[in-house]
Amino acid sequence: MRRLIPTGEAARPVAFAELPQPVPEPGEALVKVEAFSPNRGETFLLEHPRPGLLPGKDVAGLVVQEAADGTGPAIGTRVVGHPAHGGWAEYAAVPTHSLAVLPDGLGSVRAAALPLAGITALRLLRTAGSPAGLRVLLTGASGGVGHYVTELAVGAGAEVTAVTATPARGERLAELGARVVHDVAAAQGPFDIVLESTGGPDLPVALSKVRPGGTLVWFGQASRTPVTLDFFRLLGGPERVTIRHFHYAGAPYASDLAALVGLVERGRLHPEIGRIADWTETAKTLVDLRERRIRGKAVLLTGETR
Repeated sequence: MRRLIPTGEAARPVAFAELPQPVPEPGEALVKVEAFSPNRGETFLLEHPRPGLLPGKDVAGLVVQEAADGTGPAIGTRVVGHPAHGGWAEYAAVPTHSLAVLPDGLGSVRAAALPLAGITALRLLRTAGSPAGLRVLLTGASGGVGHYVTELAVGAGAEVTAVTATPARGERLAELGARVVHDVAAAQGPFDIVLESTGGPDLPVALSKVRPGGTLVWFGQASRTPVTLDFFRLLGGPERVTIRHFHYAGAPYASDLAALVGLVERGRLHPEIGRIADWTETAKTLVDLRERRIRGKAVLLTGETR
């Protein structure tokens, strides 16, 4: 079976290898992977890969072996899954608690773009609370998470300001109903909720734009630059602001995946896919994703898709 494994090389972070087909545990189904979607955070893990790392968390395809414990979908069912690892391969063993069945109208390409970014968006908005009628600032908005958060928040009645590096990266966000700016300092607050994902010098600026009693949810550090907060500057800023740390992870994922599938099926969520390519282009795609040359999600195809 062909699988992509880390090389440790910046210019070519993965390469093909022939490895045995995975043997599912009792609570896992074997999925023939038709499409997978890498995430920018995974590109960082590939810079100095730990021994035995088998990357890949977002997959869509066909169940070819049911879980031995009788849980999960039957053979021949089309699914989207979020395994802990091992998805960049012809076959992946996926826990049934992290699988959702796909309807006929939702193909593998769009489905593969859903798991990590979509689950993050759902859980992020739950953490922040209902955005209906509130002013929301979203930094680092042009990736997969940002597009999902924007569409969901606007659909729930929020007034969203999205920060992107360039006008081109903000075009789709504007179409979804966000006001787009290209510097956090240009965002016109105050905001009830700030969803901050870039870190570095942007977080203190974003924090200064929270209304008194508002909330900043810190869910990433895409700049890869640590944050420095000045206590005395905070004293002169908005009072009683809450800073919350957020990380999406925590199985089971099936119910959130099913919710995302339902939203797409009803036309309430539209995956923003900036690149679709054969998985022979994975190494180049990973570099472009790391360097922010792709808007939204990238999806790689292992062969024939449905």
